[in-house]
Amino acid sequence: MVTQDTFKRTSDSNPRLLYGNEAIALGAYEAGCTVAAGYPGTPSTEIIETMTRFPDIHVEWSTNEKVALEVVIGASIAGVRAIACMKHVGLNVAADPLMTVTYMGVRGGLVIVTADDPGMHSSQNEQDNRWFGKFAKVPILEPSDSQEAYDFTRVAFDISEEFDTPVIIRSTTRISHARSLVATSGKKAVGRKPYEKDMAKYVMLPANARRRKVSVLERVKKLAEFSDEAGLNRIEWGDDYIGFITGGISYQYVKEAFPEASVLKLGLAYPLPEKVIREFAARVKCLYVVEELDDFWETQIRAMGITCRGKDVFPGAGELSVGIVKQKVLWSLGCTDPGCGEKRGDASGGGPSNVAEAGLLNAAEPDLVPGTRSLPARPPVLCPGCPHRAVYYVIKKLGLVACGDIGCYTLGALPPLSSLDTTTCMGASIGHAQGMRLGLPADKAGKVVAVIGDSTFMHSGITPLINMTYNQVDAPVIILDNGTTAMTGHQGHPASGWNARHKESPKVAIEEIARAVGRRDVEVVDAYDTKSVERALRKALDQPSAVIIARAPCVLLARKKTQPVKFDLSLCVECGLCLRPGCPALEREGRKPKVNEILCTGCGLCVQICPRNALFAGAKGECPGPGDGVTAVEGRREGGDSTC
Repeated sequence: MVTQDTFKRTSDSNPRLLYGNEAIALGAYEAGCTVAAGYPGTPSTEIIETMTRFPDIHVEWSTNEKVALEVVIGASIAGVRAIACMKHVGLNVAADPLMTVTYMGVRGGLVIVTADDPGMHSSQNEQDNRWFGKFAKVPILEPSDSQEAYDFTRVAFDISEEFDTPVIIRSTTRISHARSLVATSGKKAVGRKPYEKDMAKYVMLPANARRRKVSVLERVKKLAEFSDEAGLNRIEWGDDYIGFITGGISYQYVKEAFPEASVLKLGLAYPLPEKVIREFAARVKCLYVVEELDDFWETQIRAMGITCRGKDVFPGAGELSVGIVKQKVLWSLGCTDPGCGEKRGDASGGGPSNVAEAGLLNAAEPDLVPGTRSLPARPPVLCPGCPHRAVYYVIKKLGLVACGDIGCYTLGALPPLSSLDTTTCMGASIGHAQGMRLGLPADKAGKVVAVIGDSTFMHSGITPLINMTYNQVDAPVIILDNGTTAMTGHQGHPASGWNARHKESPKVAIEEIARAVGRRDVEVVDAYDTKSVERALRKALDQPSAVIIARAPCVLLARKKTQPVKFDLSLCVECGLCLRPGCPALEREGRKPKVNEILCTGCGLCVQICPRNALFAGAKGECPGPGDGVTAVEGRREGGDSTC
């Protein structure tokens, strides 16, 4: 039973400085979790990576998030504790099994981690996944620091088994990637529950599902009662003029901005503790609900008949901060100068004449308005020597309509390459290409191609490729195969040849999959060889059933000791062609290029583009020999139209 004593520490616990993701992983392991599955995605990736350090536990990078959740559901039914980890959009992929496992319930504890990304630091949207808990009728725990990330993960397994439900832990980027001290409680001895065949519970035929739905509704009522009693929510009484209902990282912002205010901190984000909320609201004069992204709590609190302020004050897009919280609250109270604390009135029609007099301001806070001391922008860019750059250079040169996908190669949409027309979600490039092929006029339709990475192809690209072939609406598909899941930190996938623990595993041949689903023209080209890439693409435009696999290892994994490209100033005619791919290692000095020898990997792309051989690899006039590392194809001369 989860009680107020759940979070008591052992006397010999040694605090450790941990990222939120590390704390979640440690909490799961020490809670007796024996199966962990996920798909890499910032900001959740480090959870699975951390779990690979622990013995006696199965850890895997699954093909996608849906498969990951299905694996851990199976483990739970078998009687062991299991966890699935993903970023927020990954839960969209896993929504199908989620919406049914809530009916089935669990045997061994089942926890699902969703790491949301307010501000979209590395995501295509910033959806608020607390709605998934309400939608699926499963409890959500939301930690506000690494200690709670550890504690809540441990207790999530207990809640799961006690209430026969999966449990969602919602983290955010600032929790996942920030460090704080964690005092641990030691590893639990959790035995395997004996497996029992139970078709009425685990086989979701309509007749069974109808009965299970009644159990789900009863469970939500019990969880709501539990929310009022458990130690997951707490009131911190202070000045009763302003009260805040908050949780997650927003709690930290509130406490720093208004350290003397009363705060109701929600650790159980759903279902809400109505009795506790009513008690808190009755004792404060001005009630604010502070939450990142949607008005999830505010809507439910207003539905209780409680007057509060929320998204009429705080922004519904992007991240909050100490400065934003302070500024918006003071503005709503009628303060003319955010720095002075003077108040001219408020919604309650009373209160102290000066907010500072109420003890609500932290005068030591130096930056009220965010951005007052901001650093210059640092836009993302493909790495120097990235094998994707040559492919995008050719796509732009040929004027193609390129449907893109999720990964490093999404950066091909940015100037100066500007080579992508669409990016939506994992695997969408191929479906988009089929639809655009159907919708565009013939002259434009003939230039549509799909661009997808190797890991993304394994995740969600195979089924749309089958669909394209089956429905006989073809468009060339370019698979950028760099042998890893690069953007999230070089994790393995089924076509990489290694698993989550970096052990060798069977390697799926992408070209064989393409042939197996009916693609007639499959060609593998060296991603660094612009002539081969261009030839293959021109051919594919006439044979739209083609699949081109542009293969070269990620430069960050395959970096060899190479000489940087050299530049002969006397041959340069200032045409600017070499600068068009936007390689960070090729800088501009006036109208001429300048090689940054620290960044240059010697990939040879600029050498191939230069029509005057002003850029060259190796000693002038010499052909690089095998092992020089000029390109992925050893021993090939790189230099405009010249040959060796």
